[in-house]
Amino acid sequence: MQRALSRKLPVPSIFLRHWSGATPRMPGMLLLFSTALLSSCVQLLAEANSWWSLAMNPVQRPEMFIIGAQPVCSQLPGLSPGQRKLCQLYQEHMAYIGEGAKTGIKECQYQFRQRRWNCSTVDNTSVFGRVMQIGSRETAFTYAVSAAGVVNAISRACREGELSTCGCSRTTRPKDLPRDWLWGGCGDNVEYGYRFAKEFVDAREREKNFVKGSEEQGRVLMNLQNNEAGRRAVYKMADVACKCHGVSGSCSLKTCWLQLAEFRKVGDQLKEKYDSAAAMRITRKGKLELVNSRFNQPTPEDLVYIDPSPDYCFRNETTGSLGTRGRLCNKTSEGTDGCELMCCGRGYDQFKSVQVERCHCKFHWCCFVKCKKCTEIVDQYVCK
Repeated sequence: MQRALSRKLPVPSIFLRHWSGATPRMPGMLLLFSTALLSSCVQLLAEANSWWSLAMNPVQRPEMFIIGAQPVCSQLPGLSPGQRKLCQLYQEHMAYIGEGAKTGIKECQYQFRQRRWNCSTVDNTSVFGRVMQIGSRETAFTYAVSAAGVVNAISRACREGELSTCGCSRTTRPKDLPRDWLWGGCGDNVEYGYRFAKEFVDAREREKNFVKGSEEQGRVLMNLQNNEAGRRAVYKMADVACKCHGVSGSCSLKTCWLQLAEFRKVGDQLKEKYDSAAAMRITRKGKLELVNSRFNQPTPEDLVYIDPSPDYCFRNETTGSLGTRGRLCNKTSEGTDGCELMCCGRGYDQFKSVQVERCHCKFHWCCFVKCKKCTEIVDQYVCK
């Protein structure tokens, strides 16, 4: 499987033509100021949009395209020039990229459900808002888990025959598989999923051109590192699955194939990487280095960050923090979901709510389960 990482996806090279036009004469300082202002505005506009928005805006599948309608790629928000070019070449992939992004967002919200920052989405364009402009641990996890979601979705779509450019996995038979077991079936094509996700997700970062050693270049390198960590988590956690054949389940014969791990396990591993993420800084030579050299150098499977996390306790329009006011908390917990930590020492309000649950369920022959509805009044606590 390691050789699969180095194989190239059959995607034509993308050459970006930078706009260049005649510039009216103006004083040197004014020209310099205007150029810098225009560059920063373009950068802010680009950062405000993301391919993550494909998760919020369902993408039409090819069979739903209407003759005479505008090309689907020109209608999709958040794509960089390179990603839009890939969209034009692989339109049938876009719906699954959107599904992968949605899977990543849901997993992010699950993993951070009991933390001050809970991976909230704020709109359909930037998705997570300004908080992603900070190179924090949380941003690192978000990039990793969304890249992992794309690998997961594309790999599975290949196996299910939804994409014309790929099919079942062609991974070679594992050497430790017993001789009398068959290597076949239709496995998840994680090799293709990895390669396509690398081309598409990294395209936005690779087409940026910043001054070597600048903070902007540091952020690009951070994003690329975390994208790779997410893809490798899916790739390396894929494992052999087998099915028994034989009379009355005797399992006299087994057929095995490559299968993706449950995405929850991928999310759990990336959450562990988040907890041990390495603080980095950009050098003059344009490389990331550890802030504290006593720690081990991060591997391609580790998460890295370059900025400290903002204060998620209070709402802040500048950083994009939504604050924790109004969040539910656990009065008896001493963890991150406890009222003391979640509410940042501001205290909490108590209220009672009515919960309706199924109860006293009985199985009736044949074949259904009948339950009663039980009502319970419970105490809940909300941060001030």
